[in-house]
Amino acid sequence: MALSKGQSKGRYRVTINDLSRELGLTKGTVSRALNGYDDISESTRTRVARAAERMGYRPLAQAQAIRTGMARALGLVLNAGPDNTHKPFLTDFLDGISRAASEEGWSLSIATALDEQDEVATIARLVAEHKVDGFILPRTRVSDPRIDLLRDLEVPFVLYGRTGDTGGCAWHDISGEDAMRDAVLRLHGLGHVRIGFVNGDSGFNYAPLRRDGYLAGLAEAGLPHDPDLVRSGAITPQQGMARGGELLDLPNPPTAIVCALDRAALGVYRAAEARGLRIGRDLSVIAYDGIPEAATATPPLTTFAVDTRAAGARLAKLLFARIRGADLNHLREVVPAHLIARGSDGPPPNTEPGPARNTGPTPPTQKGET
Repeated sequence: MALSKGQSKGRYRVTINDLSRELGLTKGTVSRALNGYDDISESTRTRVARAAERMGYRPLAQAQAIRTGMARALGLVLNAGPDNTHKPFLTDFLDGISRAASEEGWSLSIATALDEQDEVATIARLVAEHKVDGFILPRTRVSDPRIDLLRDLEVPFVLYGRTGDTGGCAWHDISGEDAMRDAVLRLHGLGHVRIGFVNGDSGFNYAPLRRDGYLAGLAEAGLPHDPDLVRSGAITPQQGMARGGELLDLPNPPTAIVCALDRAALGVYRAAEARGLRIGRDLSVIAYDGIPEAATATPPLTTFAVDTRAAGARLAKLLFARIRGADLNHLREVVPAHLIARGSDGPPPNTEPGPARNTGPTPPTQKGET
């Protein structure tokens, strides 16, 4: 076998020409198979991928960028604003994206922004500089200027979440609304009839969805909706403490509180402690996210957890599919969270513990820590 251009001393670099000769396929077919194009059959893509692995083929990123006009990079812009809500899930999330990108021979390009306006400007800059081929957009808003920009520029993107105007959007999301409904049903099954709700920032798309889930749970349990038992705007422990305190200071306070976010629930813990209430006995709390701090709270927090590593990997794969022109109708998916039952919820005070009433379908449950 003759040495190709670009070889290093004492080493031979396998090229597409080598794969083409080995497989008896044209260079164009091999190239499109390696890049996952839909016009190449699955059997051919698999055959080419196996040969590339066996022969040690590794594409030169710079040459590919020149030839295809693609950077072979996924983009992610993180808002590093003062609420720091990325932090609880960031490590696993990035790991999931990076591993999926590496499997395709792509990279992940991460940038940070100071606020929403800076996010949009940073995305526009990365597009103008041809640094990435598409974006993963976390923390989606009901009305999201990042989505408007990328739609206008016709740049591929995938949402981690949903949005108000779904035109031209692909997404992977977790059904937070179902988790909130199931939390209400679980608490009602334990005997609670006054169940409060502490929501997050109403500008983010998850907030109205989770509120709808809470209301659906009340309706399914046959409980009335009392607007006094609902608070919003809690995305930090400090805000959770304030909103939880408002509920606990009502003349007829709730015996249980469902929180849209674990971080807010940890604030409700503080509010309860300040009033001499014991979580899990005097006040039940169920939340959503499955952050590590939830497992170490006293008592450990019952929560609907999200596998952020799996979500990151799935988002990367959906973005690859979108970049390659897959039908948007096949790139929209919502999956369930799973319940981690811990010590923060139980029967209401002054009641005898007993078997829970069966008020609806039981969500997937995992006991203990994530």
